[in-house]
Amino acid sequence: MTQDTRHVGPLLGSREGHSVIDCATCGYRHLMPMPTDQEIEDFYKEEFYQNERANYLKEADEDYRWKRVEMIRRLAKAEEFIPHSERTALDVGCGPGDFLAVAKERGWRGKGIEPSDVAASHARARDLDVDTGFFSADTAAILGQYDLVHMGEVLEHVAHPRDVLSLAYGCLKPGGILCVSTPNDFNGFQTVVAGAFERPKWWILPHHHLNYFSCTSLETLFREEGFEPVCRTTNFPMELFLLMGQNYVGNPALGREMHGLRKNLDITLFEQAPELLETFYECLANADLGRLAIVFARKPL
Repeated sequence: MTQDTRHVGPLLGSREGHSVIDCATCGYRHLMPMPTDQEIEDFYKEEFYQNERANYLKEADEDYRWKRVEMIRRLAKAEEFIPHSERTALDVGCGPGDFLAVAKERGWRGKGIEPSDVAASHARARDLDVDTGFFSADTAAILGQYDLVHMGEVLEHVAHPRDVLSLAYGCLKPGGILCVSTPNDFNGFQTVVAGAFERPKWWILPHHHLNYFSCTSLETLFREEGFEPVCRTTNFPMELFLLMGQNYVGNPALGREMHGLRKNLDITLFEQAPELLETFYECLANADLGRLAIVFARKPL
């Protein structure tokens, strides 16, 4: 591990020998000390899907109907800013390919890049165009430019988010759209649960999440990197179940049950009243609430 004395700010919590600070230098919350680039690369190439999330691909298949709703929402929003019909998308850290599958269904031409060969192979088995590798200066240089760059739960895992955003900027056509989603941790609901029930800050995951964003901090970061934020949204705040007395933390079976309830909510609202679903989540996002921070930004023409 390395310690960088340039990073200073209030201590927000600690776990397993790591601290999270609200960094005045970076403008967002992040882990200290930070793992090395090699440690991060080894983890996502060799351990993440194989050991840490061994059930992920099975659960992803089970969740696809719900994930399809989430991806339709993101693609539909991007389409509002990309008026032509022959749209192209790059999915960075595409995992098993859910976003690309829905994009293909909607007529997009998609490309994915994924560090885990297990996940990338799963995506290729779905007849999706996916390369195995990290999103880096070398890979970005040969990927080309796209109307949309999508990063679903990527920026919380990387040591240098600004570098990743710079690469994304280069992979976007002028006027193109960046869509980033990250866990919305240290949000108000979590803070209430941690205080009211004297629970440790369970969302601090030193071996998984290096950075902790909100919609507001993402938008600030995007502006500093040359993007123009255009809208924000979120999805269901799982912490509400904790406030209802359903302590799913550390209880995978109960967590899966609660996840099923939020899936039912999203699917039903999407099928019966999609505008209401969007309004609900946009209102939460505007208050920096919701489980994910999902922010869209545009590269200037």
